[in-house]
Amino acid sequence: MATALFAPDTRRPAMLVAQMLLVAAAYYGSARLGLLREVIVDGAVITPLWLPTGVALSSLLYLGLRIWPGIAIGALLSIATISNTLTQPGVTIAAGNTLAPVCAFLLLRRVGFRPALDRLRDGVTLVFLGGLAAMLVSASIGCTTLAVTGKLPLRDFWPVWSAWWAGDAMGVLVATPVLLVLSRARLPRASDRWVEASVLAVAAVAVTLLATRSSLPLLFLVFPLLIWAALRFELPGSAPCACLASVFAVIAATGNSGPFRDRSLFAVTANVAVFNGSVALTALLLAAVVTEQKNVRSKIELACLELADLVDQLAPGKLDVRPPADGRPGF
Repeated sequence: MATALFAPDTRRPAMLVAQMLLVAAAYYGSARLGLLREVIVDGAVITPLWLPTGVALSSLLYLGLRIWPGIAIGALLSIATISNTLTQPGVTIAAGNTLAPVCAFLLLRRVGFRPALDRLRDGVTLVFLGGLAAMLVSASIGCTTLAVTGKLPLRDFWPVWSAWWAGDAMGVLVATPVLLVLSRARLPRASDRWVEASVLAVAAVAVTLLATRSSLPLLFLVFPLLIWAALRFELPGSAPCACLASVFAVIAATGNSGPFRDRSLFAVTANVAVFNGSVALTALLLAAVVTEQKNVRSKIELACLELADLVDQLAPGKLDVRPPADGRPGF
């Protein structure tokens, strides 16, 4: 991926159409996955982890703002799947689902966000602007539309709104870092830490299963794992671990199992939202700090090498001590 937020302009309409269709398919496919764990509150369908928001924002970061019609198509198809038809309220909700990632993209571009996520400020802006702030748009438009059309009682407006907003925001915080990491994927090398990476992968699955399936409050066991992944493998290690933990937590929460057993719907949605948010923040920000410090250390080492070369060139033995043309001694 280029470091800029805008990809080079695509002059061929066929290529642009193909990219839009690919984005629409990815949005719709991730929506189908999210709907496998849907929660219905007075007719409103919400999910604790709405992955399409992360897919949409990543597509904008990859391909630029011109790809937004693909997001709109995917959102329309997703709404049509939920309601088995496409009415005016559904179109309005789809418009909100399209507008939210576009707003996230514009906010990130405004503050100079770098998709490499190699600075702490990039992680902070992705969390607070791309996730928490921009997703207010989709939640507000969606819940207001349902309330105006009488499909959402006013007494349930704020619980549904908070769950909607949390699900969309978690989709950005969980899915976007993983998709951004995939842009830097390369072929494996013999020098890679295969043994440690394998141990981390096995430990991630085992610890996450234990934390989300046990009736004991063991969710905190995930955080040492995230710290290990971020310190040793940076974002390519911490982002998949965070995604795994969030998905397993959503499965346990919607299945009324593990630490989420025998709790009210509001308590389950609140707990899983707080857990997923904490997991995403820990993985993303810690990895960004480690990467930034690593880059600073590399720059310092390079500066030291350049300074050493300069000192070596200015050493007394390398100075030009030939006498000047007039024969007088000089230095």
